Amino acid sequence: MRLIEAEADLTEGAAHLARICPVWARVLPGLGPLDLRRRPDGFAAIVNAITSQQLSTSAARTIFARLTQAGLDRPEAVLATDDETLRLCGLSGPKRRYLRAVAEAGIDFDALREQPDEQVIATLTALPGIGRWTAEMYLIFALGRADVFAPADLALQEAARLMYDLPERPRPKALAAQAEAWAPWRSVAARGLWAYYRDAKGREGVT
Repeated sequence: MRLIEAEADLTEGAAHLARICPVWARVLPGLGPLDLRRRPDGFAAIVNAITSQQLSTSAARTIFARLTQAGLDRPEAVLATDDETLRLCGLSGPKRRYLRAVAEAGIDFDALREQPDEQVIATLTALPGIGRWTAEMYLIFALGRADVFAPADLALQEAARLMYDLPERPRPKALAAQAEAWAPWRSVAARGLWAYYRDAKGREGVT
């Protein structure tokens, strides 16, 4: 199971993309070093992912910072606090319910490190409020899996449209099919597309 743990892994993956695709070969030098964006795995990473759902990156970062400062990045703390405290941190009603459900689930996050990608996705998406996109973010950024992609991500779709001069944003199924050519470094391709989106749009596409 190949992991992305250091900048050298990103360099290796980017070199692979440049070898197999002339578009990547043209674009990658202008993006500069790709961001590693690794974060510790476990409950706090799920909190971060849930917080990021349907929010701008700046808003998500602000809310997650408030939760962290309040010590609410641990399951026992979430279960011990009241809804008003979570609301004041910026969490909507559904997201408060999602966090409590994850905190109550008692997920063995250490075990997830050894599970195949699809098994991790199945474990996480069985929880309320955790869809495939959130599970894919966990795999990419918390577990560092090298060959995970999130074709339903709007920033990735828009970046692919711009980078490949497509007439419209590719739908998730089409983008997933396109990304198959980028294996076994699809997580590096995702980082490259997010970087392209940032440069093209002047804002981050992922926290």
